[in-house]
Amino acid sequence: MSAVIGSKKINFSEEQGMLLDVAREFVKDKSPGSEVRKFLESEQGFSEPVWQELVDLGWTGINLPESVGGSGLGIAALIPVVESMGKGLMGTPLVSTVLAAELIRRAGGIAEEDVLEDISGGCAATVAYLDRGDWGAVNTGVSVDAQGVLSGSKFMVPDAAQAAWIAVIGANEASEPVVALVSGDDIAVQAQEAHALIDLTKRAATIDFTGIKARRVLSGAKIEGAVRDYLLIGALLTAAEAVGSTSACLDGIVDYLKTRKQFGKLIGSFQALKHPTVDIYVGMEQSRSLVYHASSEVGEGPLSAEAEVACRMAKAQASETIQYAGDRSVQFHGGFGFTWECDSSLFIRRAAWSQQQFGDAMHHRKRLAPLLLDE
Repeated sequence: MSAVIGSKKINFSEEQGMLLDVAREFVKDKSPGSEVRKFLESEQGFSEPVWQELVDLGWTGINLPESVGGSGLGIAALIPVVESMGKGLMGTPLVSTVLAAELIRRAGGIAEEDVLEDISGGCAATVAYLDRGDWGAVNTGVSVDAQGVLSGSKFMVPDAAQAAWIAVIGANEASEPVVALVSGDDIAVQAQEAHALIDLTKRAATIDFTGIKARRVLSGAKIEGAVRDYLLIGALLTAAEAVGSTSACLDGIVDYLKTRKQFGKLIGSFQALKHPTVDIYVGMEQSRSLVYHASSEVGEGPLSAEAEVACRMAKAQASETIQYAGDRSVQFHGGFGFTWECDSSLFIRRAAWSQQQFGDAMHHRKRLAPLLLDE
């Protein structure tokens, strides 16, 4: 228990520093506010040429071993990339693709190298997890028979329309958890129903997998642990993205406080606005520290107790901070803050999405309590 509570490790490698510099410039150049808004109400939600540039940079394989065409740098190296994309509100299937690759790598073995090579080479992928409406539930409602034929539906499948591979978490005839690898080409258009999400930079759909035959089914003792790690790494990457979005939101708040005048004074001089702004900054830095600490604990193998604690703490803090930042941004901008033209509307929408994705703060603190109190 002392190891869990006392772990303060934060590593920031040379590779992370280089990726941070490249990612910041790439997102700044490719995802200005005008570009973000251009794709908000489009069917795809992102620029295909920008996605291809991202693939050419090798970002889809950062976490994957060199044997499948990746960089072998692990999840930690992805954090600055995801944080930068969060700051630019860049909507691409990268996070979904990375998480699918992690689940497949951890649940499978050498036989899955062809799928991982596809992903590393730029094929988008995703995980179909939710079918019971709760990140803490056992979401194995999709059944997979002995021939690999699926039955049942999954909802809120992220980036489903773009996915070349979908890792479907379900159960076999013995009620054991399995991961069925389904090709996106095998899913008919009428089997997908797009969701209207509050964050318009994101895309998700309900998919009816009934009658679809999996290309292969991963089973065995590693599945349960792989799903657990997928959920924790998903929470971590969502937290990293939220930190980036909070940073952009804070920049917008500060710029407004330094230019808007009320009663002949800059509104930034009012304590009622200064103090919450400082609270956002402190919360953001706390979240960033927790995210990079968690990334230092995530390795190639099964996640340790220290890693679980770190991922849950990062998600809980980052979720609450971006929610507070988005709310204050709308309030500080007054009537304009409630309009579509104000970027505050984008940040409060991102906050609502980030809060719920992979569990909100209460979800994670409920699971932190027994870990930290040794119950």
